[in-house]
Formats: sequence, structure tokens, C-alpha cells
Amino acid sequence: MKLENKKFFLLDMDGTIYLDNDVFDGTYDFLDKVIEKGGKYLFVTNNSSKSVDAYVEKLTRLGIKADIDSFLTSTDATILYLKANYPGKRFYAMGTASFIKQLVDAGIDVVTDLCDNIFGIVISNDNELTFKKLDDVCRLLTNGVEAYIATNPDWVCPTAFGYVPDCGSFAWMLEKATGKKPHFIGKPRPEMLTLAMEKYGYTKEESLMVGDRVYTDIASGYNAGIDTVFVLSGEGTLEDAENTDTKPTYIMQNIRELYNNI
Repeated sequence: MKLENKKFFLLDMDGTIYLDNDVFDGTYDFLDKVIEKGGKYLFVTNNSSKSVDAYVEKLTRLGIKADIDSFLTSTDATILYLKANYPGKRFYAMGTASFIKQLVDAGIDVVTDLCDNIFGIVISNDNELTFKKLDDVCRLLTNGVEAYIATNPDWVCPTAFGYVPDCGSFAWMLEKATGKKPHFIGKPRPEMLTLAMEKYGYTKEESLMVGDRVYTDIASGYNAGIDTVFVLSGEGTLEDAENTDTKPTYIMQNIRELYNNI
């Protein structure tokens, strides 16, 4: 199926449609064109440090049309996973206050201090990280908890000046300290994308995943069986696309080039 026939656009955000607070050239035109042609865009992000409300506020401030139904985050997917696999279990959570609130609001039994009956650990992208959190998690991992979950495997999160550590880097640091690896949720696993297609009633042939990371964005689309566009406006490079088994369907410079092809 040609790109002009795609109807459901699953979009990464940082590095794909903007960087920090700078909206990329072509973003507004692309999003308007999707709506004009009767399609839908959905922002699919591994960033678990912000709530959906915070994303709505940011995108609105940047002049991008979005509401609460415009997003699917790795936190959403993690909540679904915890409810399905560990109902009623207590988890120590390492993450931002926003992340903790989302878990609590969803009915997950969450603690942020060491206590009795902690079944597992869930970690996320934490720009409020403290050594106490690292110490707590290392104690729990060393003593052997039943479950260890991480929202996403991204190594870094892009900023205007470069990159800062993301959840994957925190997990790697904890692995070096304890020898324990988490079960990752979010991209590159296919569940976020298949959930979105089922929710909004689009087929694989109608859907397109767009992102700047081969190992998460493109891999998730590949694993979900849908076409992908790898944009070179963020973290990823042409070398990344060449050195992977999960090859992108298309490689483009930026969102402006995608706009010109839908």
C-alpha cells in the first residue's frame, strides 16, 4: 500500500515532530493534512516521566492540536500489564511524581519507601532520580523480588543540547550493580501499536509508525507487522538503519518529507 493511502499515523514525539520546545518544520502541515484526508494521528511515546495531561498542555502550548485521546504512553501499557499479570500486588515504584500518581490513580498498590510485602519493582524514566531510590531498588533486587518491570528500554531522551539518560540507562546501571534485568514494556514490543489499532478500528495495512529510533520506534512497527518511516531528525542515523534486522520500510530526512509523500 502506498503512503498516500495510509489513514492511521502512529507518531513518536521527541525527535520526530519536535525537539524539546522547538517544533520541526512540516509538523503543522503534516498533522493538518492527516485530518484533511480523513485520517487520524496518535502520539505513541515511551517517555514515562510525564502524564498525558502534561503532554496535552505541552502540545497545546506548541500549537499542536491534541487532547487526552491523542496519546498512548508506555505508562498506559505498563498499567495494563501490571493489572493483567499482577492484580492486587504491591510494587515499589522508581519514577517521577507524575508517574507514581498515574499508577495510584489506576488502582496499582504502589509504595516509594521500603516496607513489608513488596512483590515487585517498576521503574520508569525518572528526571527526579535520587540516590535513595537507587539504594532502595538495589536492596530489593539483591534480596530477590518476584517481579521487575521497566516502562521502556530507551537509552536516552533527546534535549535541545543533546541527550540525557532514559529508563534503559537506569536499568543498565541497576543491572551492573545487581546483575538483574527488568522485563521491558513499551516500544519495541508490539502491544502498544496493536492496542491502538484495535481501539480505533484500523487495519495493519492502513497504519504507519513514524519515529527517530530504530531500536524502539521502528522495531515496534516491525514487530506489529505494519509499515514504518524512520526520520533522521532525532537520535537515529543511517548507520542505525543499516545495522538492524528490523529494517524501516521508508527512510526520510524529517516530517516535512513525509508530508510531501502522503
